[in-house]
Amino acid sequence: MVSKVYFTKTITPEKVLEMFRLLDRKLPGRVAAKVHSGEEGNQNYLKPGFWKPVIDALGATVVECNTAYDGERNYTDKHVKLLAGHGWTRYFKVDLMDAEGPDLVLPIPDGKILKENFVGKNLAEYDSMVVLSHFKGHPMGGYGGALKQLSIGCASSEGKAWIHSGGKLKDQTIVWDNICGQDEFLEAMADAASSVVAYFGGTGGNLAYLNIMANMSVDCDCCAIAEDPCMKDIGILASLDPVAVDQACIDLVLASDDPGREHFLERVNSRNGIHTIEAAAELGFGSREYELIEVK
Repeated sequence: MVSKVYFTKTITPEKVLEMFRLLDRKLPGRVAAKVHSGEEGNQNYLKPGFWKPVIDALGATVVECNTAYDGERNYTDKHVKLLAGHGWTRYFKVDLMDAEGPDLVLPIPDGKILKENFVGKNLAEYDSMVVLSHFKGHPMGGYGGALKQLSIGCASSEGKAWIHSGGKLKDQTIVWDNICGQDEFLEAMADAASSVVAYFGGTGGNLAYLNIMANMSVDCDCCAIAEDPCMKDIGILASLDPVAVDQACIDLVLASDDPGREHFLERVNSRNGIHTIEAAAELGFGSREYELIEVK
């Protein structure tokens, strides 16, 4: 089945909610809104006020997890302080899902690299999730979108190390030693994403995805020192398929005549970023084939 991806060039907080409503997906029970809280010093992350209409409409709780690298988000006390400093707790109820252990372990019986995934244990408190992603580049994954939010984003600090090491380590202090190959890391991300999709009911389950193509730097929002955006804003994409929505974002970059296109694609291609999408499609929880439906 070809997935539907809705697209608009208009980027406003109100349009985010409108695009979600086009999906016609009721998210039942307790709703988690997965965001990126933004590393201290990062200038490109999407601020709380941008997401407020859709999060308020869903009555959702903002969820995040600790990181696995030095910064202001790798330990609970620092991350809680940053969440307040960046305004998240001013606007929303916020749940740092791995603030206290033990992790929730999700099985991945058919994983390419991983056979289990370690996520913040509070994921078990939610019946559905809206994945709110800032589409941009990434120093290790090539790009960041819905699949990264599902995988690295929902993983606990130890779970992030587990993914980055291809299932060899959960020690965040040595995860950056490239102990697994690049493609293995990308496949591990796809594996981890598949386990979160399965947790919420699989393909067609209690999930929805919104990707925002704005502030498009080659660097992630996890970078304290990030390059400024190299491309003009493109728009908002909404889908019930995380593979399709990420593929559509890549295709919009490929189709762009923006002068910064080559710089952005160099980051994606030098890390073989498309392989996360390829692996996710092979795992069967989304499709690279989609119908792009443009709305005004």
